Amino acid sequence: MKSLDKSHRAAPARLPGWWSVAVAAGLLSACGGGGDAGPGEGALSASASAATATQAVAAADGDVVFNAAPEAALPAACTEPGRINNTIPKLLECVTYSEVRKHQKALQDIADANGGNRASGTEGYNASARYAVQVLRQAGYDVRRQYFRFRTFEELSPAELQVTAPEARTVENKVLSYSPSGNVTAPVTALPFQPTDATPGCEPEDFNGFPSGHIALVGRGSCTFAEKATNALAAGARGVIIANNQEGEINGTLGADFRARIPVTSVTQAEGNALAAVSGLRVRIKTDTRIEATGTSNVIAESRTGDPSQVVMVGAHLDSVAEGPGINDNGSGVAALLETAKQMAKYQPRNRVRFALWGAEESGLLGSTYYVGTLPEEQARNIALYLNFDMIGSPNAGYFVYDGDNSDGTGAGEGPPGSAEIEQAFEGFFSRRGVPTQGTDFDGRSDYGPFIAVGIPAGGLFTGAEGIKTPEQAALWGGTAGVAYDPCYHEACDTFRNVDARAFNLNLHAVAAVTMLFARDATPPGAGRPEAAGLRAASAGYQFQRQGDKFIR
Repeated sequence: MKSLDKSHRAAPARLPGWWSVAVAAGLLSACGGGGDAGPGEGALSASASAATATQAVAAADGDVVFNAAPEAALPAACTEPGRINNTIPKLLECVTYSEVRKHQKALQDIADANGGNRASGTEGYNASARYAVQVLRQAGYDVRRQYFRFRTFEELSPAELQVTAPEARTVENKVLSYSPSGNVTAPVTALPFQPTDATPGCEPEDFNGFPSGHIALVGRGSCTFAEKATNALAAGARGVIIANNQEGEINGTLGADFRARIPVTSVTQAEGNALAAVSGLRVRIKTDTRIEATGTSNVIAESRTGDPSQVVMVGAHLDSVAEGPGINDNGSGVAALLETAKQMAKYQPRNRVRFALWGAEESGLLGSTYYVGTLPEEQARNIALYLNFDMIGSPNAGYFVYDGDNSDGTGAGEGPPGSAEIEQAFEGFFSRRGVPTQGTDFDGRSDYGPFIAVGIPAGGLFTGAEGIKTPEQAALWGGTAGVAYDPCYHEACDTFRNVDARAFNLNLHAVAAVTMLFARDATPPGAGRPEAAGLRAASAGYQFQRQGDKFIR
């Protein structure tokens, strides 16, 4: 996962009027003892008074359905054969913490039986996919596994970077993912860094006059690391060192489709400047990696009813990293999705609802990228919106909502049209519970990226990964300042015990509520987008900084 952890301003406690009306409608339908609400049924008129909407929201806030602490068990009413969760309150009553935790326990058991992880390409992942298929198929969905091939990357031993002349020393460095193995000793030629060159190494002309056989020292900035390395190789370079343009090391990737045979590593900004200043510099780069092709799958489940031209898509990545079982990252999103799907199964939605569990997210969003990339244009247009849930139970949780309208003014900008409405829906959910939220940027770190890239509006939730909770956030939400939102992120300790029960309970109910909201919406955000080439052109300007948890530029 996930999205870039950073301290954003708190989102204003705004409650969109259309959300208030939708919730009020759900409450009135529930109080009426209602049958299955068809399209347009049980909805308040848009002209309903503000007082009526306010009273309905107030009633919701006072209802155990909306303010429930983590439940010990599934309510008996939810097990009745004729139960149909056709309103938001009824759905929230039955999407319970206790049942969601059972899904997480199943994923933990799978990891325990398969070497401690559920990484794509392993039996642990396959068993996770089979479990998800079973849950969704038994609930009554049309379920399939979408198989695809991908390349795995493993660093077998730490990369070595040694100055051999004029004065020998060892340099701290970090290999970029998907760098091939290599062992090269050669002179170094440095290209101008930023700000002298705003796009260092991004154009082939940057390497005019580059001495063939040298190692290229290139500054970070503008284009992808893969583009810099490819241009360097074309100019005759035998290795590449990427120097950071800000403090800290680079957690970078060349991307799973990088196939150039040239070792690529990275150094800090200070180390890059120091190396560039040395006359007669000669270094040795040694990278020791393994890149292998293997297979994995996505799990796709779809409601059997609903308008197929207005698809509400809900996704979470199913794989863990190789280092651990991944029960928060992303067993939390998976479990919430599975239970929401299960409890919505008897409901006949106005819009088609499609649930997706992605493979190989931890290798660079490969499952969602494959899915979107193989969709025919017409089917892509039929996806009204995409909701993404990746890490929603972090033990030192923040309450982050993807910044669909770019109100924070940072990073990649706003999402495609409709993304702002999705953000408002989630903000309204938390606002009514007195829980302030903050924005998190669409930086390409999770599976919304491929959808945004083709103009599909997106949104979702995130409770934080390796980012550090600030004192202001601790005062806002509780928890511990100066500590990561999830200290077990990508570690073996990301187990069943790695959870904040309150945060997870709130988030899983938000998953269910907003999914139902858009499933019954006559005009969900993103419906009726421009056709043909306009769809993919809509987001051509996006330049994501990340691909999964690693930076690509």
